[in-house]
Amino acid sequence: MSRALKALGVVAATVLLASGCAAGTHPGAAAVVGNTEISIGEVDKVSRAVSDALGQPFETKVTLGELVNNALVRQVRDQRSVTVSDAETAAAMKLVVRDPAAYSKFEADPVAKDFLAQVASTAVATIKLGGGTGVTDPQVQQAQKAGLTIVKDVSKNITVDISPRFGKWTDGAIDGAISGSLSEESAQAKAKREAAEKAQQQQQQPQG
Repeated sequence: MSRALKALGVVAATVLLASGCAAGTHPGAAAVVGNTEISIGEVDKVSRAVSDALGQPFETKVTLGELVNNALVRQVRDQRSVTVSDAETAAAMKLVVRDPAAYSKFEADPVAKDFLAQVASTAVATIKLGGGTGVTDPQVQQAQKAGLTIVKDVSKNITVDISPRFGKWTDGAIDGAISGSLSEESAQAKAKREAAEKAQQQQQQPQG
């Protein structure tokens, strides 16, 4: 987990959704979420920008999962007439990225900043859908849980189509690989960590 990015559980929650039947994506589309199309170019651009801001790889599959989640929650909040102000989004952004140096990198890049704002707005909207007031609500975890339940229920009729390039959308994630956290451990880092742990275990085994 990146030290540069301190993601709150509130902000990092991925909504587990029962999506509608797939109808297929259009050429050049990474995903279609209801009436929102997410292009492959956007996914690649956001992935590069966030990777630069974090100083570590932010994989395209993780990026797409976050963009899909943002689109789903935005459509649900629009249906429920839930609003999120710029001030609320800004406050949540600073809770997602607590490290001042990392935050300044997000602020300096329009693409990374917009992505961070989307994630923060999604968090606030989810909490409000559950009856909370925002990320500083004393009962934020309960509100978040209630909000996730509402999003899951309302989004049953929202179709999510993922390009085969990225995998399949199953139980609210792409191939089960999306954690919903901006501090998602990269595949490279995970492989390196697991290899080191295995080597350490072998060293600790008694020599026969």
